[in-house]
Amino acid sequence: MIVFPAIDLKAGQVVRLAEGDMDRATIYGDNPAAQAIIFAEAGAEFLHVVDLDGSFAGRAENREAVEAIVAAFPGHVQLGGGIRDAAAVEGWFNLGVSRVVMGSAALKDPEFVKEMAKESENGIVVAVDARDGMVATEGWAEVSDVPVRDLARRFEDAGVASLLFTDIGRDGLLKGCNIEATVELARSVDIPVIASGGVKGLDDIRMLAVHADDGIEGVITGRALYEGRLDLAAAIQMAERA
Repeated sequence: MIVFPAIDLKAGQVVRLAEGDMDRATIYGDNPAAQAIIFAEAGAEFLHVVDLDGSFAGRAENREAVEAIVAAFPGHVQLGGGIRDAAAVEGWFNLGVSRVVMGSAALKDPEFVKEMAKESENGIVVAVDARDGMVATEGWAEVSDVPVRDLARRFEDAGVASLLFTDIGRDGLLKGCNIEATVELARSVDIPVIASGGVKGLDDIRMLAVHADDGIEGVITGRALYEGRLDLAAAIQMAERA
């Protein structure tokens, strides 16, 4: 199982939000590339980066910071936030991003996302962000009437690399990952699932790793790392046992 340390970007700074609320942002640094290096030195080979401003704007708003992260980080960078057209997808791949995360586009234009998945083998991750079991989009500002499982199943056999499942009600709150809902989703589809939202410590990593055979590919963690509640090296070691 992969541990993805997260770097969320707002106005060029490293932040974490509470429940996806831009007005509830905690700033953890103003040098995203330096943070990427810190994670690499702790043993991270994968990084999850989100352009938060881009999620709302529908276009890249922290390009300079993302470019600096990609240049500094020796491993694989997974990027999300406002990536909604072919030019944006191609541009990020050309820059060196390994995987692109698409959420709003997956709900509103699934055929386009499927087309991107076919053109970029193992390069597209579909974000299925849930608020009370329903898919949320536009930087989580809008909640649809589509159940998470229904959206996920639309992309079976489409060639997407993974599903990124976030329980918005737990994100950034250190409440613990929603293990039950994540495992249930992983068991219901044939696509690997990445867990996100609420990781508070090593127990979350251990419990998810137990279910690696059920289709849990990885876990994203942010606030727990920044606040010293989770040691990244220990988390990676725990996950690698799966």
